[in-house]
Amino acid sequence: MSDIINKIIYQLTYHAEEPLIFSTSLFLFLFLGFTFVNFLLERKLTARLVFVILFSYFFYYKSSGFYFFLLAVVTLSDYYIAGAIYRHLQQHPEQKTVRKWLLILSLFIDLGLLAYFKYTNFFGKMIADCIGSNFQPWDIFLPVGISFFTFQSLSYTIDIYRGQLKPVDSLLSYAFYVSFFPQLVAGPIVRARDFLPQINRVPEITKEMMGQGVFFIAIGLVKKCIISDYISLNYVDRIFDNPAIYSGIENLIGAYGYTLQIYCDFSGYSDMAIGIALLLGFHFPKNFNSPFISSSVSEFWHRWHISFSTWIRDYIYISMGGNRKGKIRTYVNLIVTMLIGGLWHGASLNFVAWGGLHGVALACHKFFRTNILHHDKHYESHGVKRFFAGVLTFHFVCFCFIFFRNVSFEKSIIMIQQIATNLHPELLGGIFSGYQYVMLIMLVGFISHFTPAAWKERSVNLLTRGGIVLQCLLLVTVIYMVIQIKSSTIQPFIYFQF
Repeated sequence: MSDIINKIIYQLTYHAEEPLIFSTSLFLFLFLGFTFVNFLLERKLTARLVFVILFSYFFYYKSSGFYFFLLAVVTLSDYYIAGAIYRHLQQHPEQKTVRKWLLILSLFIDLGLLAYFKYTNFFGKMIADCIGSNFQPWDIFLPVGISFFTFQSLSYTIDIYRGQLKPVDSLLSYAFYVSFFPQLVAGPIVRARDFLPQINRVPEITKEMMGQGVFFIAIGLVKKCIISDYISLNYVDRIFDNPAIYSGIENLIGAYGYTLQIYCDFSGYSDMAIGIALLLGFHFPKNFNSPFISSSVSEFWHRWHISFSTWIRDYIYISMGGNRKGKIRTYVNLIVTMLIGGLWHGASLNFVAWGGLHGVALACHKFFRTNILHHDKHYESHGVKRFFAGVLTFHFVCFCFIFFRNVSFEKSIIMIQQIATNLHPELLGGIFSGYQYVMLIMLVGFISHFTPAAWKERSVNLLTRGGIVLQCLLLVTVIYMVIQIKSSTIQPFIYFQF
């Protein structure tokens, strides 16, 4: 009996090497219990909010330990600061100074936490290098998902400051919004204006929502556990760990593989988050929309990590003046916004390079589209032109992901040099025979990405009409496939580190 109790205590305790993620059996077990209690509290608003908040904090504890108190700090500070901003706006609409200082206080708290945990060692080393000092990195643990919930909470405060949103009536509702576990640690970044109206109503789960939810969860599991984890462990990680010992063609396939891996990993998480939210009666915005069919970098950022790209557009690019300050300033704003976006992903020269390359590409595309081709922003190429533009865009994205994935700038340069000067395409046959299952899964992954959206809609409709029996059959089949393929160790989602 004591062994059983010890095992239960172990499962409910935080362990850094075993985070609680959607693709684990522990989460499935806990989610079933959570759903049952949540259903019993369906019409008891306050009790349901408290229960979901407590479960969400436990979910975060299982991901980051006792750093869940940071979530509480951000929640409390922004709730009360935003309320003060709104009250001052109502009482003294002509006086902006007080509201600006309140907004600065919110930015200082949220971005200050983010800066300390994410950038202290990065900027400390930069300063040490400038003054010729020896810098010893501090032992700072990066809490999972801190970038996501700080950005989400900040959008609430900024929208109220801009007069675009009224504050929520209760702290419980706001805590629910910030901590809601499906999107807590890796997005999508949900806007308050979209999510807050859903909180205080009785959740209504339609047959269509059930069908969509199960479809998204199943697809997310396939993307994460069958495609992303498999090609990562069996090929991609080996290449990026030591690119110098592999030929250029192996490095090139590694770059293709990582591009597919990070897409399946991150969009898989988003799919599961959206699906779980649907099963609980909530709607999240789409976060990915077949990004590799894009014919330009601008289109890519309309399809990739949509909640993040629209966030930096609305709160960074537009705040710097957007396209309202002239052409040169527009290009500068694009580049600076993407540099900040790169730094948001991590304190590394690699992420700066990744963001800078995308920023320069966005500026160049905007210049070429408006000044050379004289196309408006709604123009879309077709036929052969779109095909070649898509191939070029895809390879640019793969090139940039080399910097995103590598742990050092030097390794990125080595990898690019290997591809450029040591290609050896004659090794292709041996690679395909030696890694036949990896290549097959990569092929299936890319083909499925390019399937028409109408096919996916038909699948959702079929699943909806099939009812609970077909939905359970699909989930059981997917889970069985995952069990057969998955590794013995837990593979955290890539975006947990951001």
